[in-house]
This record gives sequence, C-alpha cells and structure tokens, in this order.
Amino acid sequence: MFPEKFIQRVESQEYIDPGVLLAGLREPSPVSIRINQAKWKKKPEKQEPVPWCSSAYYLETRPSFTLDPLFHAGCYYPQEASSMFIEQVYRHCAGDIKNIRVLDLCGAPGGKSTHLSSLIGENGLLVANEVIRSRASVLAENLTKWGFSNSIVTQSDPSAFGRLEGFFDIILVDAPCSGEGMFRDRVAVDEWSEGNAALCSERQRRILADVWPALKENGLLIYSTCTFNPDENEKNIKWLSESRKTETVQLDVSEYERITEIDYNGITGYAFYPGKIKGDGFFIAVIRKKEANKSMRPVKKQGRNKRPENDEVKIAGELAHFDRESLIRIGGEIVSIPSRHDDFNLLSENLRLIKPGTHICTLKNKNYIPSHELAMSLFLRKSVFFTLNLEYADAINYLKRDNINAGDTSRGWMIASYEGVNLGFVNNLGSRLNNYYPVEWRIRMNLDKGKRENRLYWKASE
Repeated sequence: MFPEKFIQRVESQEYIDPGVLLAGLREPSPVSIRINQAKWKKKPEKQEPVPWCSSAYYLETRPSFTLDPLFHAGCYYPQEASSMFIEQVYRHCAGDIKNIRVLDLCGAPGGKSTHLSSLIGENGLLVANEVIRSRASVLAENLTKWGFSNSIVTQSDPSAFGRLEGFFDIILVDAPCSGEGMFRDRVAVDEWSEGNAALCSERQRRILADVWPALKENGLLIYSTCTFNPDENEKNIKWLSESRKTETVQLDVSEYERITEIDYNGITGYAFYPGKIKGDGFFIAVIRKKEANKSMRPVKKQGRNKRPENDEVKIAGELAHFDRESLIRIGGEIVSIPSRHDDFNLLSENLRLIKPGTHICTLKNKNYIPSHELAMSLFLRKSVFFTLNLEYADAINYLKRDNINAGDTSRGWMIASYEGVNLGFVNNLGSRLNNYYPVEWRIRMNLDKGKRENRLYWKASE
C-alpha cells in the first residue's frame, strides 16, 4: 500500500514506532470540525472533544457538509484535528500580545486562518496569504463566511513579504510538503517520491529565507508540515537556526501524552503520529527571532484609496458597527480595513490584495447595494434588515441561487436566515425576489433523501 522507500525510512527513523504508524495509516481519517463560537452556540449531538482545541469535536461519520446551510453560514469549519494544535501554540506563546499582527503565509484553504482569526480577536490583524489565485479565492471565501473583520487576504509570493521588514509578531508557515501524514488518501501515496520530498525540502528552505525579514525581533515563527520526513521538518528548522539568530520555544505537552516531542541537536519539534493520536500526521515547531531588523521602507503619505465622504460614512454607519476611522472607499465600494491606514498602505503597496477587509456596500448613485461580506460579518446591524427565516429546503434553494418564497413581506433588502444565522441578502422587488448569494459560491449538488438525512445534528452547549 505504501512506497517501499517510505517504509524503509520510517522503519529506521527515530521517535517512530513503524508498526503502529503504518497500521494507523491504514485506518480511515477521523472526521473533525471546529465551531465558530461567535456565531453558533451548539455542539454536535454525538461528539467527542478534540483535546487540544476548545471549540472542536470529532464526528462519528462524515456528513454532507455541502448540503448543510450552517457550514455555508460560517458556523463551523471541517478541519483536520492535528492541525488544530495551533490553538495551544498561540495561547502558550502569544496570548497576551495586544494588537497583534499575524501572517499565515500558506493559508489556503483556510483552516488555520479561520482558527487564527478567532484567536487574535478583533483588535488583531491577520494577513492570510496564498500564492495560487484559485486557492486564494477559496481562502477569501472561507474567511468571509467566518465573519470576523480582522483579516486581509493576499496573493503574493513569499519573497514579497521580505519587503515588510519587521512587520509581523507571528508568522505561520504551514509549508507545502510531501504529504506523508495524509497517506490515508491514495492520491497522497501516488504523488510521493524521494525526489519530490527532496524538492519540497528545498522549497521550504527558500520560503523560510524569503519570509524571515518580515518577522520582528523577538517575534515567533511557527513552522508546520503534514509529513514525517526529518529533512522537511526538524532539519529545516536546524538549517534556519544555523544561518540566523534564533531560539527554540519549548511547549508544555505533558497534558497530551500521545504527542511526540522531538529533540534534534537543540531543535525541539512536536509530532502527531497516526496510531498514537486521533488525527492525521503533523509536525510543528516554534522558534523566536533573536536578531534586529533593518528599518521598514517609508510609507507613502497618500495611499491609493481615499476616505469616504460624510454621506457615505453615514450609510456605512447605518449598516454596520465599524469605526469611522476604519473606512476607506475603493472605487465605488465602502470597505472597513482591519488595520491602521499607514499599515494598510504599506501592505497594499507591497502585496497583491484579494480581500482588503470587509466590503460593506457598493454605492449606486445615492443608493447602495449591500455586500455579501456584510451579511456574513459579525458587525452587521441586524435591526436594519427584515429577516427572512428559511426552512431547510428553501435554505438549500437559496444557496443554489434557485427561487425561494418570501411570503407576505415588505419590499426591499432582506437577510435570508437559517436557524438564526445569516446566509446572505435577497431583494424583494414585489414582482420577484432577487437572490444575491454570490454566483461563484453557489452549490451544485442535488438534494436527495439520502443526502438530506446525512446531516449534522446539534444540541445546546452545556
């Protein structure tokens, strides 16, 4: 089932029990989700908590997430359990940093980015990046659904971040790797080779070198992969420490006895091995930067984006709870940015922004069209719009951009809602109901009885 060269290596690899690991990789991957507690106060009916994440649960079976309106509303995110350990790393290393700036360099599809968005709070700034355009769009979609207004999504090469000298308190590099930790998936097995693993190691080192200048002095680099290969894990961190001034950060994992602590020539890392833990393979290490930065590039006094006029600020204030100072106008759109304006100008000058903040509305003459990002945002003023409560079948029709029934309601903009959570906007014109769910997000899966019954069921949190 597994490549012979892979088996030979893990059989001689320190810290690994090859029999336990290979047996674990033959078992199905556990299914787990992380709850967005800012939107959803319930937990799965049949559940087992993920021990290192306060808002995550294992599921007995994999439901149809595509046909669950609560998934599209951003109430939860299906995420591999081992990677949720980022919560313990963050709380241990950075829980008391105010107005923190965090970069998730390889952010798509959004599991760790949405998790970090919850952890840093609304006074923090998350820059979530993905170099591939199609994946960057998925990352922006998932952060939009999550609803926090503390993130910017960029699509830039890691080398572009080197121009942001000392900007970030924390940089997460969840590096592209050979994928051995996902060998329960046949595709991952078929794509593996020793040559590919060697190329991954070289690429990871290039990524680390490129992004290193963007980390401030005493800032934290969190490095993770989903492979067991030492060349891609602890040896890469050792390589970085030999050419830069660093300090390994040790974590207390005594509460989680099945997590394996790796000690490699002064480098400490933490490994999650299937067969020992309930999750896929994962490696994570944290180092602190112990060298000074050069001064940052001067910021342009005048950014490309202008402040809204007073009447435009009034419209934004009627629709959302954003602070006036966070508002900018980009073309005909009013946007709330999650940073100071000089920081935003620096980012927009050096990076390609896919999602600059939270789009509130598009101005149209003296009127406006509310943005779908506003419907998803925790900062929406809900009292402004009539709420159209949908049953399950109509909620699915809405997400498919099919027709739904508004019943006897007043004309104008309304929020389509399911189980008390927003799905998006509709506009009742009287003669018809216009569905404003984003075209590119619409679901295409057909609803049949079997899929409808394969749903998550919830109970109130205790």
